[in-house]
Amino acid sequence: MRAALMYGAGDVRVEDVPDARLENATDAVVRVVRACVCGSDLHPYHSKPDSEQGTAMGHEFVGVVEETGSDVSTVRKGDFVVSPFVFSDGTCDFCRDGLQTSCEHGGIYGVGMPGVGGAQAEAIRVPWADGTLVAVDVAEDSPVLPSLLACSDVFLTGHHAAVMGGVGPGSTVTVIGDGAVGLSAVLASRRLGAETVILMGRHTARTDLGREWGATDVIPERGDEGVAKVKELTKGQGSPVVLEAVGLRPAYDMAVGAVRPGGVISRVGVPQYDEAPIGGTSLFSRNVRLAGGVAPVRAYLEDVLPDVVAGRLEPGAVFDRTVSLEETPSAYAAMDQREALKVAVRP
Repeated sequence: MRAALMYGAGDVRVEDVPDARLENATDAVVRVVRACVCGSDLHPYHSKPDSEQGTAMGHEFVGVVEETGSDVSTVRKGDFVVSPFVFSDGTCDFCRDGLQTSCEHGGIYGVGMPGVGGAQAEAIRVPWADGTLVAVDVAEDSPVLPSLLACSDVFLTGHHAAVMGGVGPGSTVTVIGDGAVGLSAVLASRRLGAETVILMGRHTARTDLGREWGATDVIPERGDEGVAKVKELTKGQGSPVVLEAVGLRPAYDMAVGAVRPGGVISRVGVPQYDEAPIGGTSLFSRNVRLAGGVAPVRAYLEDVLPDVVAGRLEPGAVFDRTVSLEETPSAYAAMDQREALKVAVRP
């Protein structure tokens, strides 16, 4: 079968690889109908050391079950399924607590785990299919396909940011970042009842979508100037909730500056820094809480999928380009150069 492999920074190739196959009785093989490139995929795209053996890429996908192991009971051949970007057994203490990202037997697709491929491929082996996959009664060409794909990671990562930030009816929220996750956090915040949603971003095409999704204010300024604008909009106090959806140190610093005393910073942008201020005058003295983390997508799927299937929720609008699997390298380049917000891949 064909799959995308990354050999080093900026070096993505689509090549022949061994077919996905069952290895355990708890596995399923899924034919990928749609995958995509994640903003987090751009981190190794910038910095991955050159290697002779490529790393299978991609962790977001929807598809059709082609084969199941003998112990799989919740999905069967022919089912259309949504997969979280993290697979999980569904039975360990962490899974039962809704923290599937810490599953004792779980992992993530597309990071070079032995025997686990990437989703930017024609098919993929899904470990722990019963604990991971969710069947949805839709056709392969359903108009809700992009939104189902968004529920495999990006939208529910934004939703996780809002949940961990305690967003609810009447909340005032500041979202830092106008990428796909930041925009998803805007949509999720409004869905959860936020009254004021301030979006910090300066790419008009993206912030326009943010406004469509419920952002009440847009701040293009960065750094201290951006923080000052947030305070102008919040009676000089700062934002009770700040959702950081970038993962770079300047974004975190803006979050620290913009958050209200007694407020919460919820970060879901994968941190690309080792140290950041959390004590003394930064968080401790202001009673600011730091929350967030890797989104346990599986814990949220049953809640959001009915709205997506019914067309009441359309997070798939973050996809502004679709390419064939063979064109996957161009998807990375387009997102890296900010020519596209988020690119879907069609095997």
